[in-house]
Amino acid sequence: MDDLEGHAEAALMLKRRLAVAAAGGALIGAVLPMAAQADSGGNGICGGTDSWVSVCATDPGSPGSDASQARPAKPRKGVKGRKASFHSCVVKKLEPQPPTGSAIWKGHDPGDGAIYTRSCVFDAATSPVTAGVPLPGQTFWSATPPAATGPDPAQLAQQAVDKMLLKGPDIVTPNAAGRWTVGVPVWMHAGKSPATYGPTSASATAGAVTVTATAKVASIKWQMGDGSTVTCTGAGTPYRKAYGKRTSPDCGHTYAQTSASEPDKKYTVTATATWVIEWNGGGQSGELTEIRESQVEVSVGELQALG
Repeated sequence: MDDLEGHAEAALMLKRRLAVAAAGGALIGAVLPMAAQADSGGNGICGGTDSWVSVCATDPGSPGSDASQARPAKPRKGVKGRKASFHSCVVKKLEPQPPTGSAIWKGHDPGDGAIYTRSCVFDAATSPVTAGVPLPGQTFWSATPPAATGPDPAQLAQQAVDKMLLKGPDIVTPNAAGRWTVGVPVWMHAGKSPATYGPTSASATAGAVTVTATAKVASIKWQMGDGSTVTCTGAGTPYRKAYGKRTSPDCGHTYAQTSASEPDKKYTVTATATWVIEWNGGGQSGELTEIRESQVEVSVGELQALG
């Protein structure tokens, strides 16, 4: 179940509980503080004030996560079609602002922009059952006041990421055609291209807001098939015959046993890349994480001594 489906299910459960509470004539105000907050602006919402703005966003995937709430994406080998959800949001400048030194500032100075809060509720376009049900609130820093109307920049950031079509590592070594031997170091190496290693960039625009995201691989975790795991912070060093039996200076592994007992007598090597994406636009910035993987099967044997 993806994040959107999880929110929808939670929203449905909350809706049912609210119906029960309404029948009992109590707890409505306590259960829906965010919805009440969203409605409290009255005609002031979208009325040109400095405090409140109304945002209507189309989410291509998971609910928006701003710079302070970015979270890793689920492992996946490619981009999959995802449902669209619609929700309305209000953004308010936090008053009073947090004191100097507060972790909420994320290293920014109080005079350099401000801290805002965002509250969102599902629209009827998502589902009549969940209409008006609140999503988790967000607190974020912005250099300038958010636009009076427009989409959530964090959602546009995810749209930009989806445009990149990020892939798993391009495994150069080890490869299926090579000869791998017990006790002889293997130099793991992944090719560098925009789609498999980065950096690569893309933008997404809605109305007057444009968000640009740039992605690059931060690390590659190699599962060697024999139970060993090696995490490398780079693409690895290409092997050359002149290196002989030396170990890789940055990304290597040495097999201790053959793959003879494995299915098809081969080890399945899985390379999992962690992509880190930095984005900015619409007066906000943040960081996202995506996971992609690739696999190759390799045969590992033993050197036969001639007597």
